[in-house]
Order: sequence, then C-alpha cells, then structure tokens
Amino acid sequence: MNVLILGSGGREHAFAWKISQSEMCERLYCAPGNGGTHEIATNLNLDLGNFKSIKAAVKNESIDLVIVGPEAPLVEGIVDYFKEDAELEKVRILGPDKLAAQLEGSKDFAKNFMAKYKVPTAQYKTFDSSTYSDACSFLESLKPPYVLKADGLAAGKGVLIIDDLEEAKGELKYMLDGKFGAAGNQVVIEEFLDGIELSVFVLTDGKNYLILPEAKDYKRIGEGDLGLNTGGMGAVSPVPFAGKKFLSKVEERIVKPTIKGFAQEGMDYTGFVFIGLMNIKGEPFVIEYNVRMGDPETEVVFPRIESDLLDLLDRAASNRLAGRSLKVSNETAMTLMLVSGGYPEAYEKGKIIDGLDETEDVMCFHAGTRLEEGSVFSSGGRVLSITSLGESIEECRRKCYAAADTISFEKMNYRRDIGLDLLDWN
Repeated sequence: MNVLILGSGGREHAFAWKISQSEMCERLYCAPGNGGTHEIATNLNLDLGNFKSIKAAVKNESIDLVIVGPEAPLVEGIVDYFKEDAELEKVRILGPDKLAAQLEGSKDFAKNFMAKYKVPTAQYKTFDSSTYSDACSFLESLKPPYVLKADGLAAGKGVLIIDDLEEAKGELKYMLDGKFGAAGNQVVIEEFLDGIELSVFVLTDGKNYLILPEAKDYKRIGEGDLGLNTGGMGAVSPVPFAGKKFLSKVEERIVKPTIKGFAQEGMDYTGFVFIGLMNIKGEPFVIEYNVRMGDPETEVVFPRIESDLLDLLDRAASNRLAGRSLKVSNETAMTLMLVSGGYPEAYEKGKIIDGLDETEDVMCFHAGTRLEEGSVFSSGGRVLSITSLGESIEECRRKCYAAADTISFEKMNYRRDIGLDLLDWN
C-alpha cells in the first residue's frame, strides 16, 4: 500500500523507519518530513494546516493510508475533513475525530471525561479571567506545589509547577493575560500528585485495543529534572517501576473505561491514546491524555515492537484490530535528544551537523533537520534523537552517549543523565 505520514519530527522519522520495514509498504511519503525521512521516503512540502493541499497530494500519489503524527491537525479536524469528503472515501486515515481530539486540545474537556468515566486523576477546577479571585481561593485550599495547566495546546510548555503560593497566583494571572496565547484563556488548576511519572500507549480501532510498550521521558531541559519544560529530552523503555501488577491496574482502571468512554460519547477514535501517568505507591493516576504518539517516546517504543506495525495501523484505521496481538522485544531502548543551544527558549537554526555517518550501534532519528546540497542542517529546537537497544539501561547509555560524542553542531546541547535515575530499579 501507499502510505503518507504527516509531520516532520523524530516521531515521524521513527514511524517512517518502522513502516519502511513492512512488506506491505509499496511507496512511503512524509509531509513535510525532514533530512532523515528523505533517506527512506519521499518528502512532500505540504502545510499541515492546509487540508486541501494534503487532499490533492493524497489523490496525486494514490495514497491508501494517511497517518497523522502531530496533534494540531487532529485538533483542527483533519480526520473529519477526510471522512466527510466523498472523493477520499477509499482513503483510510489513522487518528481520532475533532471531538475526540479535544482530549488533548482541552485539558478541561479531558478532566471532565475522566471524572465521568471514573478514571483516577488529580482533584481539579478550571478558571478563566473572570474567575481569577475564585482561582486564588482554590489555590489557597491546596498544598504546595501548585500545578497550573493552560487549557489548550501550548507545544508541551503550558504546564507550570510552582512551590510558592504568591508566585503561583502571579503566574496564573500571566497565563490568563496571554502568556500562552489563546491556549491560556482557561487554566486548569490541579492538586500535585507526588509519584513517579511514565506513559502508556494504546493503539485502538475505537473498540478493540493493543497496549504498546510503556516509556518514561525526561521533560526538563536541565539534568536532575531542573529548568524549563521542553518537548522531551530523552526516554527509556521498558520502565523498571512499572511491573505487571501495576500495568494490569492501568488496563483495568484506565484503558478499559477510556475505550468504553469513546463509544459512549460517540467519538470516532482510531489511532493512538497516549496516557500520561503518575505511579503513586503502586497506584496509577492519569495526568493527561494525548491523542497521538509521544515524541521522544515513539523513538523507544517502536524499536521494541517486532510485529508488522503497518499491518496493525491499517487494521486500526479500518476497524479490524480484533484478535490481533503484539510481539515486543525484551530489550531495553533509550533515546537521547540533541538540541540547539538556547532551547527551549530562543535558539539558532541552520547549523551544519557533522558525524552522522560515524555513529555505531544506534539509530539517529531526525527531529529538526533539513537536507541542503548533500549536507544536513539543524532546523529546530530538538534536532536529533539518538536511540540504542541493549540488554540494560547501562548498555544503552554507553551507546547513546558514545554517539553523542561523535555528532556535533554549533552550540549542541543534551542532558547527560537520561536513564540514570532508573539504574537502582533494575
């Protein structure tokens, strides 16, 4: 079949890498893709906000299956657009409809969904600028630290965790006054959950599901989980503190009621459910839903999947996932994100990347790169995701950091402690 992957990050490169291994894949396209996807797929220079141009490309290239990587087109309704167009009737598209995508597009929507279907989560309330004084009173009723979340999409940076009450009130006002743009028109205030964070990923056709390998990512820019939030600085899978007993609780208390809720709410949900979790003394609580695969988690989840991923994705998109199983490697996977200097704040682009051909025993997934006259240049904040497989986290760390020492570009930065906190759990 002919497959089109929408997106340009490390997640989409990992999709392309895995799908290209399937015998079912005839022609593979990425839009807009990056300097890495160029090597295994045909890049199409498309604007993901322009659904008409995507439709034209799908028709011109006789695409059978469209896979939506990032959240923005889903929240904007690309699945509805495809399914309502008679000319695209035979094209399968993997992703939830606009209603279901609100599980990521609105944190208030997601929290109300969790409450309705009794999915364990933190106590919360939602406020806007007209209820600022009520919000301050609610903050006063909570114990520090205080969790503030912009209701809408904020590129993974709309969550603040603050220890001081007065500072929290001040940041709340900044958020409601436009710190995160329209995403902060409403702010969800939550009680702080004190535990260990991880993510569980589910592939579903809306009724049936498969649970993919879990992962732990590292969101802060600085070592020791200090500094500003980023889109993710690295990840590890499997997660040592998420054993069979814990994951069984996740399935019974979270996955099953979530999938049931999709049907009862009339959601057209095919694709991935990313469940951000907190493990609190062995009990799972949901922090957030995302309606697509994570990045950089995809870069450690997909390398561990031994099944034909394209077959499973196509079945999910066409409501034929029933009876399928998933074969997963017992190996450990780790990814390390190389980022531009200054990221996640202002950073420079256009830096030539050296050493990519000299790495050993790793996979280099391109995140923010472009190819120009045979050379690869940085084009984003997160530039490269270096993934290794091994028998242990220690082995993966050795491989990833050896590769990081081989690759270079001006002002390159990365965390040196990815996976380090998990060594004592083995």
